[in-house]
Amino acid sequence: ASLPVRPGEDPWTDAEVAEVRAELRAEAAALRNEIGLAESEIAERDGVAQAGDDEADASSKLAQREHDLALTQNTRELLDQTEHALARIDAGTYGECESCGKPIGKARLQAFPRATLCVECKQRQERR
Repeated sequence: ASLPVRPGEDPWTDAEVAEVRAELRAEAAALRNEIGLAESEIAERDGVAQAGDDEADASSKLAQREHDLALTQNTRELLDQTEHALARIDAGTYGECESCGKPIGKARLQAFPRATLCVECKQRQERR
């Protein structure tokens, strides 16, 4: 089964699908590595004795920890989107808008492989 394309676009070739899949797999591996490193750093800093810290130091460290946790959460969400795109390729639904069911567009997916909405639905979503 071929992946959906917009009118006027060339169909996906096996090589193009393989290239997108390889790019997404590489990105997923890099994101997993980044999450692992960030979690290790957070755990390492959490384990360091806080003796001698004044209130300002403690507040600064807490703010940095919250910032690091937020960045790690953002990375996890990006990993989820990447894995979702890979699952859609495997299921044959990659390139189909999750809102209206129309083709997302091959050029859009080549530029942003994690896209799940066509341009029209994405614009509608952003206006809300």
